[in-house]
Amino acid sequence: MSKVELIEKMAKDANLSKADAGRALDAAIAAIIDTLKQGQKLTLVGFGTFSVSKRKARDGRNPRTGDVIKIPEAIVPKFVPGMAFKDAVNKK
Repeated sequence: MSKVELIEKMAKDANLSKADAGRALDAAIAAIIDTLKQGQKLTLVGFGTFSVSKRKARDGRNPRTGDVIKIPEAIVPKFVPGMAFKDAVNKK
């Protein structure tokens, strides 16, 4: 499903215009990103938890040449699905 398809589904299910659904989706994504940028956790009960973690610097290998390269430390986003979300996806 693409972002456009998601917006269309949101608009239909919530009885909104596509423009309103698009703005709502963009606002939700922006709020998640802003929260994670501040190093905070965002928990949506029943859906899951968004958080960030630090990945340490490490050595890697260039797959073409085999040369050792330095991979810098990075802050990476994480998502852990909630139990209700897992159950809903696993229901047959």
